[in-house]
Amino acid sequence: QVQLVESGGGLVQAGSSLRLSCAASGLTFSRYGMAWFRQAPGKEREFVAAIGWWSGVARYYADSVKGRFTISRVDAKNTVYLQMNSLKPEDTAVYYCAASGSLSSTYHSSESYNYWGQGTQVTVFS
Repeated sequence: QVQLVESGGGLVQAGSSLRLSCAASGLTFSRYGMAWFRQAPGKEREFVAAIGWWSGVARYYADSVKGRFTISRVDAKNTVYLQMNSLKPEDTAVYYCAASGSLSSTYHSSESYNYWGQGTQVTVFS
């Protein structure tokens, strides 16, 4: 079955960096668009970043993370990454990896994704 396993979360000070990883199995990874979402306590899950399956040329970011976060993928490792720099306390959330077999203009919607990981906690303190 399909599994997405996130790792790399942690407790860091504002201004620090973290790199999240999401290892996928049970699917033809290179044919899936991948994304990161996050959910803070008491808030709805929100889109963070997405990368297309077509060699990862297409990348999309939420305005709140643009210029600070970078999404990338290594298809040979079935892994997608989220490099997070200049972290802020408002970045504190559980971060989820997601896979879509038909990523399109609705990349920002959680409904576009077929599979989800269990999440990894990122906590940023000031």
